[in-house]
Amino acid sequence: MTAHDTPPGPLDRWYEQAGVRTGVRRMFHEETERGRVFFPVALVPYARHEAVRELPPERLRELTVRHLYQFLLSTTHLETRVVNTAAEAVANGRTGLGLPAALRPDAFKVYCDEGYHALYSLDLADQIAAVTGIAIPDQDYGGFVERLRASAHHALPGAPALAGLLQAVVFETLITAVLNEVPGDASVVGVVRDLLRDHARDEGRHHRFFSALFRELWTHLFVTDRTAAAHALPELIRAALTWDLAPVRTSLRLAGLDPDTAREVADDCCATGPDPRRLNDTARSTLRLCAAVGVFELPGAREHFAAHGLGDGQSFGDGHEETP
Repeated sequence: MTAHDTPPGPLDRWYEQAGVRTGVRRMFHEETERGRVFFPVALVPYARHEAVRELPPERLRELTVRHLYQFLLSTTHLETRVVNTAAEAVANGRTGLGLPAALRPDAFKVYCDEGYHALYSLDLADQIAAVTGIAIPDQDYGGFVERLRASAHHALPGAPALAGLLQAVVFETLITAVLNEVPGDASVVGVVRDLLRDHARDEGRHHRFFSALFRELWTHLFVTDRTAAAHALPELIRAALTWDLAPVRTSLRLAGLDPDTAREVADDCCATGPDPRRLNDTARSTLRLCAAVGVFELPGAREHFAAHGLGDGQSFGDGHEETP
């Protein structure tokens, strides 16, 4: 195969397509958005709880705004502290795992994209707070990252570099499914839909990059490391899809619930992560990628995934990864 016959890479047209190169600043104008919600109520995991349904409509509206803040500001931490940590290591050839040098330029492109995603996520949260008067709670939205790191350390205690790369692969192959849930919902304010559509467009390309990275990574691992990684992946997937409880509790208290009720609602609705159907639907592309490289053929792998509620018979797929 000649250079001219090489299949195009996911970021080959980055200079013409990336949001940081071609996008516009998304602006929130309250007067054009009245009557819409800030985040789909169906995707706010505690919205159906009896204690929350009894709140006045205005308090429910504030909850959806603060849930959007949590979504956006958690993204700023994830993009800069999880994905970009891995992207930088690949870009500068510092993984120690023998990855091809050809991955480095694309890793730098991902790094640029993720910084921009963090910027516009923070920017939109600040705009909405300024216009609506619903303040962003004085809350550490980075606790989610600390929990992810703890999960990675628990799952792969002796391999921090591998754990960090797997964590990024998991997040980047999950996030497109999450982002694509909102843009088609006409009940959500337009600027939120537009911004998440922008984000999903970039992340579709990142998905393909991190899928290729995972395939390369897998070929460079010894069998014992592959088995350890296969056993770690389900914990990393579940951790990435479980909401951080501290901001949820804060938001519920600000809505008028007493501290004990807020804690009970958060624990009931968020502590265990999404229900099995949603978990497997969101993780389907990640599971198919795992199947494509043979993760589930390793001893004990299917059992580890099943123990975390992953793998519903169809999620393992036929070994062919979906294209986002």
